[in-house]
Amino acid sequence: MYHIKKTQYHIQNNILEQYANLSSATIHEAMGRSGALDPKIKPLDRHMFAFGTALTVQCHEGDNIMLIKAISMAKPGDFIVVDMGSAEHMGPFGEVLAVECLTKKIAGLVLNCSIRDSNAIIDLGLPVFAAGISIRGTSKAVLGSVNHPIVCGGVYVRSGDLVVGDADGVVVVPYERAEEVLYAGLKRDRDEAVTMERLRNGESLFDLTNRQETFDRLGCREED
Repeated sequence: MYHIKKTQYHIQNNILEQYANLSSATIHEAMGRSGALDPKIKPLDRHMFAFGTALTVQCHEGDNIMLIKAISMAKPGDFIVVDMGSAEHMGPFGEVLAVECLTKKIAGLVLNCSIRDSNAIIDLGLPVFAAGISIRGTSKAVLGSVNHPIVCGGVYVRSGDLVVGDADGVVVVPYERAEEVLYAGLKRDRDEAVTMERLRNGESLFDLTNRQETFDRLGCREED
């Protein structure tokens, strides 16, 4: 097996760019409530938002040499997704690599481990989503893989999949479903806008969504 694949699938720009208009929650719902990473993976700052094409990295626990390699390969708009196994307490990414990511116009990073230099990364403005913050450094001596399928935050991620991260979390869309999920998400937002306007006019979500029918089916009893 080759450790590093240099090619990756890229979603068409006219599809990819429209994801700037969708939240992670909307995408998750539009995709049948799937694709959401473990909620312990959070943005360093709640104002962070990013979307892009997954560049996947499998690091050996406690080692970041493959992450360093992946960043050197990355193209503008890539969203680097890192699996470091169960080593959540390690911090393989910090300010130095963040500077390189910004220079290369990388969309963002998501890691199922910790990061360090958190204040510096926030000040730089690079969107980073991680399972924690830790000052513990890593070795640079053990091979892993780049652009092979990984599991991050409990979700299977392939090179080329779509990744979106915001204040509420991170969601992954399989690249072959990117167009379908986009249009489902846009429709969901349009429908919710109509619903919220009706709520502002005094209607209730209970009535608008016919929840009484559900209560009746479940045998809900009310006391006067």
